[in-house]
Amino acid sequence: MNEIKERKAWSINGFVGIFIILLLVAGTAYFFIQKNFVPGGILLVLAIIIGTGITMVQPNQSVVVIFLGKYMGTIRREGITLTIPFSIRRTISLRVRNFNSKRLKVNDINGNPIEIAAVIVFKVVDAAKAVFDVDQYERFVEIQSETALRNVATKYPYDTFTDNEMSLRGNAEEVAQELAQEVQSRLTVAGVEVMEARITHLAYSTEIAQAMLQRQQASAIIAARKQIVDGAVGMVQDAIERIEKEGIVELDDERRVAMINNLLVSIVADHGTQPVINTGSLYQ
Repeated sequence: MNEIKERKAWSINGFVGIFIILLLVAGTAYFFIQKNFVPGGILLVLAIIIGTGITMVQPNQSVVVIFLGKYMGTIRREGITLTIPFSIRRTISLRVRNFNSKRLKVNDINGNPIEIAAVIVFKVVDAAKAVFDVDQYERFVEIQSETALRNVATKYPYDTFTDNEMSLRGNAEEVAQELAQEVQSRLTVAGVEVMEARITHLAYSTEIAQAMLQRQQASAIIAARKQIVDGAVGMVQDAIERIEKEGIVELDDERRVAMINNLLVSIVADHGTQPVINTGSLYQ
């Protein structure tokens, strides 16, 4: 496939073209009044031919000029313009646009079905590629964006409780950057620049949502318990070492075990512990 790059089409100020057309029309009228129809007819035909080259370009738009099936160039200058007569002109918007994907059902890297959607912010930067290198570039943007979203979603788990692994929910910024790069690599051929990509919807699929919520809660509880136990062991160790270092009380092995047990229970317990005061035996 021959790659087509955008280039500037031949054009002049449209008001100059209108002035030329008016002169030709005036000359036509003059010769018709003089009943000299041959030169008058020639001037009229010239006026019509030049009139077919008048085109209007709005701000943030471009016009692709095609003459006899050949790409002649692109006009980006806004306003009234005179270009090649009898040419076909296709208007391409250069404005920034959004594409909101549908809610796609895909499987994450663990095989769990999830629902995901994203918004892609893009604009056309090469009108020639958008017209000639792809068929219906707007539809091309939609299909390639959804394909890239599916591809990125299958690379990561929905959620994880470790800091060493990326997840769709926990690393939204990194996933969005990768999605933007993935979409851009697919849309370069269409002359489209991706300005931003963001995930707008992320959830477990409805058929497993309740089960995965319970699993997620259980995993969170386990992770929290592990952190609590690790912290409690460190606190107890520091407390025992400080008591023995400062000589607050002499602890034999039995009492040390009892104190460690009591401290761990009081720290790790879900509810506040009730202190029990030992005042000695009645029959001592």
